Amino acid sequence: MRIWAVANQKGGVGKTTTTLALGRGLATQGHRVLLIDLDPHSSLTRAFGVPLDPPPQGVLELFGAPPAELITLAHHSSIPGLDYVCAQAALATLERRSANQPGLGLALQNALARHQGQHDYILLDCAPTLGLLMINALAAADRLIIPTQAEPLALHGLDGMVRTGEMVERSRRRPLPMSILPTLFDRRTRAGNETVKLMQDKHGQRVWEDAIPVDTRICNAASLTVPPQSEDYPGRGLAAYRRALEWILADDAQQMERAA
Repeated sequence: MRIWAVANQKGGVGKTTTTLALGRGLATQGHRVLLIDLDPHSSLTRAFGVPLDPPPQGVLELFGAPPAELITLAHHSSIPGLDYVCAQAALATLERRSANQPGLGLALQNALARHQGQHDYILLDCAPTLGLLMINALAAADRLIIPTQAEPLALHGLDGMVRTGEMVERSRRRPLPMSILPTLFDRRTRAGNETVKLMQDKHGQRVWEDAIPVDTRICNAASLTVPPQSEDYPGRGLAAYRRALEWILADDAQQMERAA
């Protein structure tokens, strides 16, 4: 089982779209995939059409006493092989609870450890907040995927996320490979092209050599929860995510070979 955390400390960079597109791609290849929504804003949950009132069961139950088992919280999507776990607005209270409830900092890691063998890939859609849930996700992850909007202001968020990933890597004392995906790229703009070049110059092979273009067909993340009409991804945005997925999988295979 491989765990990928999709995270950036800046919002609006396409984290949920990236989580859905990569998860959909893995499921299309025949893998068993679980998407976990760790954002109190619940964008991934809403994309699957889950009503937020009353709050659904989901991630919060992993932090209960006793904690729920992850498999009991998973919902099947209409895409074969793709399951998901809902977020709730009350996840925002976990930071306060952690001061008086020992063990919350390990709850997600423990839940994932107990889930071994149930899915081939687990993708964690993190909130754009450096807090208990993100640190827990990074501590448990085998890979950090950082979607980064191809515009100058997004570079600050990227640098912060890379520093956070490196900090977690040092503290847990095992590698945390990073894959940086330029997103929302408009090749017609000078700013977009210059930003992607700056990412590549500074972060080297961690940055995908291509970019995910702006594509209105995937602006609404809910469109990614509909079963594909064929094995091919429709539209240039999803076609780009398919290429990005192959790049990530190739690097993942190399990392596992080195660790063997």
